[in-house]
Amino acid sequence: MTDKKQPEQVVEETTEVASKVVSEETIVVEESPTAQEVKPEIDYLNPQIFDNIKIVSKRELDESTPEAEISQELKQLYFNTISDISENQVITGRIIGLNDKEVLVDIGFKSEGIINRNEFHDEIPKIGEKMEVFLEYIEDRSGKTVLSKEKADFMRRWREIKEYFDNEEIITGKIVRRIKGGMIVDLNSVQAFLPGSQIDVRPVQDFDRYLDQEIELRIVKLNETRKNIVVSHKIILEESLKEQREALFDKLEAGQVLEGRVKNITDFGVFIDLGGIDGLLHITDLSWGRVNHPSEAVAMDDTLMVKVIDYDKEKKRVSLGLKQLTPHPWEDVETKYPIESTIKGKVVSMTNYGVFVEIEPGVEGLIHVSEMSWTRHVRNPSELFSMGDEVDAMVLSIDSDERKISLGAKQLQPDPWDEIEDRFMIGTVQKGKVINLTQFGAFVELAEGIDGLIHVSDLSWTKVIRHPKEIVEKNQDVEVRVLEVSRESRRISLGLRQVSDDPWPEIIQYFTSGKQVEGEVIRVLDKGIILQLEQDVEGIIPITKLSKRDRKGMARKYKPGSVVSGVVMEVKPDDKKVILFVDDLTVDEKKGKTDDVSEFLDNQEKPASEKIEIPDALNESEDESSAEKEADKPEAED
Repeated sequence: MTDKKQPEQVVEETTEVASKVVSEETIVVEESPTAQEVKPEIDYLNPQIFDNIKIVSKRELDESTPEAEISQELKQLYFNTISDISENQVITGRIIGLNDKEVLVDIGFKSEGIINRNEFHDEIPKIGEKMEVFLEYIEDRSGKTVLSKEKADFMRRWREIKEYFDNEEIITGKIVRRIKGGMIVDLNSVQAFLPGSQIDVRPVQDFDRYLDQEIELRIVKLNETRKNIVVSHKIILEESLKEQREALFDKLEAGQVLEGRVKNITDFGVFIDLGGIDGLLHITDLSWGRVNHPSEAVAMDDTLMVKVIDYDKEKKRVSLGLKQLTPHPWEDVETKYPIESTIKGKVVSMTNYGVFVEIEPGVEGLIHVSEMSWTRHVRNPSELFSMGDEVDAMVLSIDSDERKISLGAKQLQPDPWDEIEDRFMIGTVQKGKVINLTQFGAFVELAEGIDGLIHVSDLSWTKVIRHPKEIVEKNQDVEVRVLEVSRESRRISLGLRQVSDDPWPEIIQYFTSGKQVEGEVIRVLDKGIILQLEQDVEGIIPITKLSKRDRKGMARKYKPGSVVSGVVMEVKPDDKKVILFVDDLTVDEKKGKTDDVSEFLDNQEKPASEKIEIPDALNESEDESSAEKEADKPEAED
């Protein structure tokens, strides 16, 4: 240990040591009050190397006279001896040793750092070689200083990538694998995400063909905290096409015919690459004919000649047409398809009222349901046709202004109604099958495609029918009589009751006026009580002149199924009713007997041929309707 010296002497000796540049060091002790209190670490195996070391405390330097100036070179030599090392930073080290598992690196610290040899792969460094390393731990559990080459490479590359991002420069990367939504690109130790939409200016169909390819990229997003990078190749392509696009727009004109490539297909149309500009070929401009989806007419990467219909230079939009390159098919349609000529076509659309048949692309005709069959009541075209059917039809009319063609399918077959009157003569009895039931009648098929209607009023001589199902049912074989045949309206009226004789002459004789009869109550209506009598006829006891309260009382008194006795007042074949009188209906205390009874007594001595006047309400059955008799075609009841 050297003796304590004055500050001036310390500076002179330190300067002399620095100038000689020999194996001498100046050790500054920051906290010790005096130099004598500090003991340097000495290699006792070779103590001579420390003979010329001078130990100076920081306090002594601070208290030295201001006149003693130290040169910048000496200061730098002094500060170089102080190491400022901390974890999680990149520092420069020198390879000083190798073994089977580790590489030893001198980083100017009290102990050497170690790097796992696997981080070097096949590129083992040489002793003495300098390199950047990442300080992970100054001291791990084993007391070792742990370094990493791979992390140092990553941090160095990250700084470079950030410069590429800040300067908007192009960087090259290699596509290494495919993931959901895009690709992973290796940017030399750093991986980035390339979205599928940013690979090319057009949608990519085959991602696998880009694997292991070097590709130029532009960094569009960089997150330093999460170390996420998003890159794009599309933006580079778009920039390269920008000038080409501007030049093409300057030359663009409406009506111009250009060559393009199918770039994308959507439900509403096709995008065509015109060489830097994308134009839309709408689905309605693909063909004069009907196109359900653009893929029916074109395919990806097809080369097409298209016509410029319109363009907007500011919005960079171009409308294209393909069908405009061919003549309009309606120009000579009347010449090609004269009236009453036969055409062949395909069913391309179906509606409730008919089917549309494509005669040629852009020319369609309608077969209305009324023109499909001579005899069948076609309710929906699907009974006879299906989508895509090849059909024959006759041209009935053409309207070139409205671009409409009326077609007929039944006109190609003989009209069975030409001989219908001879085949089904009025008054003859025919056999048939019930094929449909409606509220107002039953349809009976007399022959294939020919049917007639039995109105509800012609189902029974004696019963008031509310619905045909009370008498007949579907698919039932019946015998009917032909009542009327109309070739003009193409209708056949049939009768079921007319097959048997009219029983009413005998019924009138049986139910003589004043005869006491009884029957079972069927139902009670506001106008009367309906009874089931003998001879399969119905009787009615009028109660229309009773008060509402008394009528309600009748409904409570005469329940369906109960038996009631009455006197025959009149027989009405047209209404299929026998009018009865019941004595105990005299419930009105003020009037005594009802007006019905008075009328009956007043007419006792009148001739039988005269009829008692019955209120109009009794002349109609509750369940009959004038609207039902006038109805033409019913809706089928399942």
